[in-house]
Amino acid sequence: MAGDGAPETPAPGGDAPGPVIVLVEPQLGENIGMAARAMLNCRLTELRLVKPRDGWPSPEATAAAAGADRVVGGASVYDSTADAVSDLERVFATTARARDMTQRILTPRQAGAEIRDFMAGGRSGGQGDIRAGVLFGGEAKGLKNDDLALCDAVVMAPVNPAFSSLNLAQAVFCIGYEWLLAGPGNGEDGGGGRLAMAKETRPANKAELQRLFEHLEEELDASGFLHVKEKRPVMVRNIRNMLQRAHLTEQEVRTLRGIIASLSGRRGT
Repeated sequence: MAGDGAPETPAPGGDAPGPVIVLVEPQLGENIGMAARAMLNCRLTELRLVKPRDGWPSPEATAAAAGADRVVGGASVYDSTADAVSDLERVFATTARARDMTQRILTPRQAGAEIRDFMAGGRSGGQGDIRAGVLFGGEAKGLKNDDLALCDAVVMAPVNPAFSSLNLAQAVFCIGYEWLLAGPGNGEDGGGGRLAMAKETRPANKAELQRLFEHLEEELDASGFLHVKEKRPVMVRNIRNMLQRAHLTEQEVRTLRGIIASLSGRRGT
């Protein structure tokens, strides 16, 4: 491995596009820069930041990136996690601790292969570019449960349970490396199969799912289902989490919204 300041080696051409890396409320510019360096090590180039504590751009991030200027310079900043993932069809969340939520748990190796298969399935099926992303939480507390509720699966590295915390760049490299390893010619076949769907549709992106959730919650409020104020946040999160795991297509989202509209129309008759 090269030391700090080593020149960037161009990646071989023809590799598939990689997942978007989303850092949620990162604290230190130096950590963002080191995460960017880890990304480029693994041929990942699209970095999104949600409310970086010390603002952006960051001279500290540029210095710590050690030459990964294309990643740092191309980073985009968002006001919320939901905005940062709205155009993505599949999102994975990294965490070092179990949560009181029902979710699929993947190892980094399983996640790397699944991301490869998911994105490749979209291209081979004629749906155009299908995007996936991976969320990483802030250095102190990690991701919030509301962030995890936006995701399709959780990624947990099988490390020492008595000391499971990774720094930001380590975590990014861990996922990026497994995605890289799952690619053609890297000793892995990607296993796990691909998502087959009709040519007329594609996986729903997070913005479409968000509109479905808001539509459903509006009608559940109107019907009185969410009437207990203290329980509403947990109930809403559980409903969203359940629907996220269904991996809905854009057509299925439109169908569900039609069902909701039809049922709400009946209520007034």
